[in-house]
Formats: sequence, C-alpha cells, structure tokens
Amino acid sequence: MSRYTAVTDADREAMLATIGVSSLEELFDGQIPDGVRLQGGLDLPDGMPEQEVYAHLLDLARKNTSAEDEITFLGAGMYDHYVPAMIDMLLGRSEFLTPYTPYQPEVSQGGLQVMFEYQTAICELTGLDISNASVYEGPSAVAAAGYLAKLANKRPRYLVSAGLHPDSRQTLETLSVGYGTEVVEIPLKDGATDVDALREMLSDEVSAVVFQQPNFLGAIEDVQALSDAAHEVGALSICQADPISLGVLEAPGRQGVDVCVGEGQTLGNRLDFGGPSFGFFAATTEHTRRMPGRIAGETVDGDGRRGFVLTLQTREQHIRREKATSNICTSQALNALAGVVYLGWLGRDGLVELGELLVQRTHYARQVLTGLDGVTALHDQPVVREFAIRLPDDVTTADVISLCQDRGVNPGFDLGRVRPEWEGGLLVALTEQRSRDHIDRLADVLAEAIAAARDGEGRATSPILSSVGGAA
Repeated sequence: MSRYTAVTDADREAMLATIGVSSLEELFDGQIPDGVRLQGGLDLPDGMPEQEVYAHLLDLARKNTSAEDEITFLGAGMYDHYVPAMIDMLLGRSEFLTPYTPYQPEVSQGGLQVMFEYQTAICELTGLDISNASVYEGPSAVAAAGYLAKLANKRPRYLVSAGLHPDSRQTLETLSVGYGTEVVEIPLKDGATDVDALREMLSDEVSAVVFQQPNFLGAIEDVQALSDAAHEVGALSICQADPISLGVLEAPGRQGVDVCVGEGQTLGNRLDFGGPSFGFFAATTEHTRRMPGRIAGETVDGDGRRGFVLTLQTREQHIRREKATSNICTSQALNALAGVVYLGWLGRDGLVELGELLVQRTHYARQVLTGLDGVTALHDQPVVREFAIRLPDDVTTADVISLCQDRGVNPGFDLGRVRPEWEGGLLVALTEQRSRDHIDRLADVLAEAIAAARDGEGRATSPILSSVGGAA
C-alpha cells in the first residue's frame, strides 16, 4: 500500500473547516494581493516524449556560446581557468556528491575533514587566523563581512571603494538596509582607491572600510595603507581578494586586514554560465563567533584517535534565529571541495608559478593592446591578471565587442555597463588558457573591429545578463 493517497473533496472541505474558512479563495483573500495572484491556469504547452525534450534542449543549448567555442578574455569576476580531470572524478564520488548537512556531524568524519582541510588552505592563502567552511559565493561573503563588522562595533556606515566589484557592492547595500547601515563610496585615483580621500571620510561612525585586491579594474591596491587608515578610527578592514592573485601578492592578513573574503570560482570550478561556485571567508580570531556558516575543528576521541567536529554552527537552522549570523546552507560545500582539491593539485609552488605566468602574459597583453591606434590604458597601476583599456572615442564598446565575437574572440567586459564614467572602457582578463598566440589574435581582431566600427559595421547586441559576474 502506498504511503501517499489522493486528497478527496471531502478531505479538502474538512481541512478548510478546521481552520475556519470555506474555500481556498477565502484563505488567500487579503493575504496575497490580487496583482501577484495567478488568474486562471498555467499557460503550459502540451507534454513531449523524452527524445523530443532532449532535442528541444539541444537546440536551446546551441544558442549559447561557451568559453570553449571562442577565445575569451572575459572576466569581471568569473574566469576561464583550466579544471583538471581529477576534480570531476573526486567530486563525483558518492560520499561527496550525495551527503547533505551533517546534523549529526561527528558521524560524517570524512565530510568534516574536508571542511577542516579546506579551512586550513584558506587560512594559509589569506594569512588570517580562522576560516569558515565556505559560503555561497563572493558577493554574499562581502555582505556577511559587513554584518560581522556591524556586530563588532555597532557603527552605521561602511566606506566602500569604487573599485569593489559592482555585484558585491549591490549585495552589501541590499543587506545593509536591513540593519540600518549606509554605504558611502570612496573614489578612485588613477584606478586605485584614493587613500587621501578615505582619510578625509573617516569618523567614529565608520564600521568598516571595504575594498578589493586586485580591484575591479585590475589594479593592485595598497592594502596596508587602506587597513591602517581604517584602524585609525577603530573600523575593520575588509578585503575581497582574488585567490589566484595571492600566489604572487602578499596575503591580506599580513597587511592588517581583519576579514578577507572572495569568490572561489577560480579554484577548480568552471564558469557554468555564472555558477554555482563558493565564497571563502577568513578573519582574525577575535571575530570567530561573529562569522557566518560553520567551522570544523580537529580533536581526539576517547581512545586518543584524531577526529573532527563542528566546532561552531552560527546558521539559523542550528541555533536560535535571533543569535544566528547567517542562513548559509550546504549546497556550496561540493564547490568548496573542488577548491581545496585544486589548491592541493597546484601546491604552493604551482600557485606561485600560475600567478607569475598570469603577470607575464597580462603585461604582454597590456603592452600589445595599448599599442593599437587610439587604444589607451584606463589606468597605469600594476596589475596581475586583468587590466582596463579605453577604446577610441569614435567607436562604441558594444559594437567593437560584437564585431570581435563575430571573428571568434570575446575581447572582454564593457565597463560602461556598470559606471557611466567608464564608458568606452574594456576590461580584459587573462588565464593560463590564453597563450601568447591568443593575445596576438586578440590584438589583430580588436584592431579590425575598431576599424569596422568606424566604418559603421557595428551591430551591438543587448547583454543577456544584467549582473557583472554572470556575464562570464
């Protein structure tokens, strides 16, 4: 006999009578506004056989252009890094692929060890004392860091660099409304956060100074100066960092940063049309109990054997809601596992070598592109893997990008989409998958596209996605 049986009209009437209403319409009346209520049935097409559904989905998929279909220099938060086959193999194992939240955590020793090893890697990468077991993605990690600062000092203002990723800023602003904190922008000076302007904006109402390393325009920030300025008024220094760049840049935690967060997609996770990925979150010890999510710890059992436990669980499913610092769940844990496997695959030396390779190729690409007629650097700051250029004034960036794509090359991200003062700007990103030949190809195609756009051959198309990172 089935556990589930159909609900009869008599059953439905009895349930409605129990709660004191005569119909579903009466139940919803006054609770759900008419403007958002469905009127009539769902307008769905007839069902199709499985093979027809497959063919239909295949046709839809062919409308997409993936990073494997073109030479792409698109970045802006998501990057086309190589993902080794061993990551798919390990993530596909049932003990990693199928488990959900360890509500009896000590039973899940393997899962807890994965969390512990991941946390250790993130601490070593960021130079900070403690890491959680990951959050959903980079922007929500920034927002959670802002809430941590609010809990720490109860102050009502964030000073946020204009070089912070637009998606991260938008997420921080959205959540800040809920706890009464305003976001005030620190301007850039030649592509980097203006430290002098920051100092003039400081006061005892500032909860945190939030910036990105490298910033959204690819510029390397003076992290120590920004952190020192924040600490002058007792504010926290919050840095959103590109983990790949930390192979060649000093760890934020060794430059005065209190909280370092970031997007983990570059660590063993594919683009997959903008997700899923994971966010990393590390901080100094004093903020341990304000961190979101979960923290795994190492211990010994009654027989003295090494074991792992969930040391802290600050999400609302585990503790009282009013005491929780997040509702982070576990759907990103598999992506975090990809991150620690990727870091283990690279190793310390490999991460440095990758960073040095990106610096060399980015320097070459910057030189080649700014050597084109009418193309200039948007700023002169040092860069690691991404840089901004300005196209000639007599062409439209969207037209140039479209013409390049027609030739099989995606040249980068249209900066005018996010800030009007960056109109005419193009953000170009490098990964280890872009060779010197690819860069030369980009230069040739970009020169051709600029010439064609001047001749009126441009055919700009509307961006599919409004978010920045999703565009990758």
